[in-house]
Amino acid sequence: MKILPVILAMVLATPAAAQSVGECGDVVTARNLAEPWEENSATYANGDVRVAVIDTIEPAAAGFHLMVLSPPRNEIGDRQCRLIALSRAEGGGPVGFYGIDFQGRSADYDAAKGLVLQVPIKLFDPDTGGGKPAELTVTINQQTGEITAQAVE
Repeated sequence: MKILPVILAMVLATPAAAQSVGECGDVVTARNLAEPWEENSATYANGDVRVAVIDTIEPAAAGFHLMVLSPPRNEIGDRQCRLIALSRAEGGGPVGFYGIDFQGRSADYDAAKGLVLQVPIKLFDPDTGGGKPAELTVTINQQTGEITAQAVE
């Protein structure tokens, strides 16, 4: 277990641009929706897009993620589900953010790009053991289904 903090520090010390947008998988379950739900979830585009904070609790320094439900819809009408994390551990699941200030988010629509969310986040700082501020930009293109994410310190 002593190796886990070292591995976590190595993964989290990667450049802030190393966000991953992947399938939701096992991380997205009702019990991992951050509470209170009404403060950690929002809809956009007349309800077609939902964004929610996921809190996996562990690892403590990287347990927060963003879930995005958005078009395109599949043949039965279900939206795609994507999980935004800091990175993906080598051969493992997603490694999240130290913190997400969901209430501090802002949203804008760019006709060329789609819905653009700015979300204040914290990245794990191995030097202090705490979080350092950054901003996560998430772009959701409902027409193409493409979702991108980038964090800047």
